Amino acid sequence: MAVDLVGGCRVSAMREGTPHVTGSLSIWNQVGKAAGAKAISLRVLEFGVGLSPGLRNQDCDEVLYVLEDLDDPEKAKRCTVFIDGRAHRVQAQTGIYLRPGQTLMVDNPGPESVCFVSSQCPEGETGIVPLGSVDLITDTQAPEPSLVRLADQREMPTGDRWYRVLVDHEIGSEQVTQFVGSIPPGRAPDHFHEYEEVLFILRGTGRMWTGDLNTPIGPGSCVYLPKGQVHCVENTGDGELRLLGVFYPAGSPAVRYET
Repeated sequence: MAVDLVGGCRVSAMREGTPHVTGSLSIWNQVGKAAGAKAISLRVLEFGVGLSPGLRNQDCDEVLYVLEDLDDPEKAKRCTVFIDGRAHRVQAQTGIYLRPGQTLMVDNPGPESVCFVSSQCPEGETGIVPLGSVDLITDTQAPEPSLVRLADQREMPTGDRWYRVLVDHEIGSEQVTQFVGSIPPGRAPDHFHEYEEVLFILRGTGRMWTGDLNTPIGPGSCVYLPKGQVHCVENTGDGELRLLGVFYPAGSPAVRYET
């Protein structure tokens, strides 16, 4: 069950609630205007085996991240994404930037489903494009500047932590920043940001703090942080706590303001 903390901060599980199902695609809406967010969203997209219907991003910047197996992060997860009909093979731990008006389709070879985390900034309308209405170009592997592999990005230290930026202005988005960050065991000082943010926990265990209230977090936890809300992510485990973060407006993950 979703937990509401101080100031509108909210923590939920990735498959919490009833999904919207279209063909082989299931969508869980965890953060958005309906849940109290001002502009940012967080959705979990689960693609079953086969070719999915298309998702057309109407008028906002959208960033996606191909999830690894949360129970076994080293397990290979691969699929083919079609951006406006052009095929690109991707693997887990890949960021994707969709420009306004672009269409995404996923061909999952199986045998298991593959999950993406999606954030729109600002949250907008998503159109469903039926199978057969987009011409697919499958015989090319032309470079796609909107795809960014985590392993290819430079690790940026900030104190005892690190982060790697996937999507920002360097690949064309002036509105949103997507990154993966690592938190060592322990609790950092409370702080806040001048942007609205969502987090998705990839590895490790911890607690999400806002003021004196806290709740457990682990792989699959979805977190919403309003602009200016004082908070802290505590790593209660023995290894790293790794998270996917997206914030709007864009900026640097290293910028934070301590109380």
